[in-house]
This record gives sequence, C-alpha cells and structure tokens, in this order.
Amino acid sequence: MRLLKLLARLPLPVLHGLGVGLGWLIYWAPGRHSGRMRDNLLDSGLCTAGADCRRLLRQAIGESGKGIIELLAVWLRPYDKVLKLVKGTSGWEQIDAARAAGKGVIVIAPHIGCFEMINQYYAARHPFTAMYKPPRQAFLDQLMLTGRRRGQATLVPTDLSGVRALLAALKRHEAIGILPDQVATGGDGVWAPFFGRPAYTPTLVASLQRKTGAAGFFVAAERLSWGRGYHLHVTPLGETLPEDKAVAAARINQGVEDVVRRFPAQYLWNYNRHKRPGGVAHPDDPPEA
Repeated sequence: MRLLKLLARLPLPVLHGLGVGLGWLIYWAPGRHSGRMRDNLLDSGLCTAGADCRRLLRQAIGESGKGIIELLAVWLRPYDKVLKLVKGTSGWEQIDAARAAGKGVIVIAPHIGCFEMINQYYAARHPFTAMYKPPRQAFLDQLMLTGRRRGQATLVPTDLSGVRALLAALKRHEAIGILPDQVATGGDGVWAPFFGRPAYTPTLVASLQRKTGAAGFFVAAERLSWGRGYHLHVTPLGETLPEDKAVAAARINQGVEDVVRRFPAQYLWNYNRHKRPGGVAHPDDPPEA
C-alpha cells in the first residue's frame, strides 16, 4: 500500500501517460479483451470500419488504461486534493434544485471517464449511498474501501439488504448511486436494446423511482485532456419511468447511449455488456416446441 500511495502523488498528467501505456499492454495481452473492445465499437455504429474506427479504438485503448491508473490518485490522495481534481460541472444546479424541493436523488453514472469521481464529489457535500460488491482479492477490497468510504459516503451490499438501504436513503431525501450499464443478475433485469443489440438491463432505477418519487440524473465524469482533471456533466432523466420494465429499461439504455455519444472514447468498451446471465432466456433463442 505504501508504494501505491507514493505513486498516487505523481502528477495526474504523468499518471495518465503511464495509463496510456498500460492500456496498450492490456490490449495486446492474451485473452478476449481486445476482440471484445473492437467488436463493441464496431457494433455500436459510432464509427465505420476503417480509419474512423481505428482512430476511435486507439483513443479508447489509451483512455481505458488511464481509467485504471488514475484510481491511485482518486482513492489514495488526501480527500481535499482529490476534490480539487474536479475542475467544473455542468447542470449540477439541477441536482441542487431537486434536493431543495425535498426529493431524493438517483445518480445514474455510466462507465464513462472517471466515474469514481462522482461519488467522491457528491459525498463531500451530502450523504450518498451506493452498493458495493467486495472483490475476491483482500488487498483490492481494502484499497477500494479506503477510496470509496470518504466524506458522507455509505456502502451497502449488493443484495436485498442493500436495496432496502437504497430505498431508505431515498425516503430520507438523500442521494444514491447506480451504475446503469452493468449486466443484471438473473431475475433482476429485462432485455432492452443497447446500441441496437439486446442487453440484460437492471430494473432497479425504475423500481426505486416509482416507490419514492426521486429525481434521476445521468452524471458523467469527463476526463479532461493532458491530465487537467475532470468535468462533471449532469443530464436529467426526465419524467418518472413507466411501470413497464422493458420500456423503462429501454429509456435508461437510451440515456446511457446519449452520454456515450458525447464521450465515445471514454466509455468502457471492453465490458461484455451483451452477455447472457445463467438461466436467462435470450430474445434471439428459437421458441420452444
């Protein structure tokens, strides 16, 4: 841990430079990582085969490495120094207005840029609750807990007790954080289009919003060039999500797509967003006889 804390002191431009190299090392390492990244980019329709996609792929490889190594700074630097990495916000006044109106706040944070900065920034100002699934490695678990339990942040399990804690926080008119572009576990999601392909999408946001009347906001932490820091972009979810789970999930996915289109190189393209959870039927499966 001491060595990591020393590395965390390096200037952010230096860390990001190292991250670009790390991104390429991971890309060329054996495994499915590189193929999934290429396929997801091509299937997204955000670029065309050829020079256009190659350019975006190169950018995404570098950004993916930055996203790993910058966690040293975000998790291990003194909290006041971490908060100074946020150089500006756009639309944050809408979150403040929802709080002033006595609403709970659902922060919907796709895997874009330095999404770990969002809870750091919010928890420095107000109570913030998010789910946490411990990794298998004890050392990594300690590192993540050190970085995420700062300010007024509370971490809860990724089970029914955690869902109850999120619901309770919203009823207290506090804020919670949700990652909307993870693959839901079996029975906790529905199939909805994501960049034109079925993705098993969590239904938690819609359920919590209908039960509490909370205001939802997409928040993206843009990684500024040359290690200058981060800018937080806030976009309201809009009207309350409908009861139809598939329609609500499609709206969430469309909102994520809209954010990704703004910052395509900073999205986590190596994630297997379209995989099928065990025991879940796929829309493309042939009907049973």
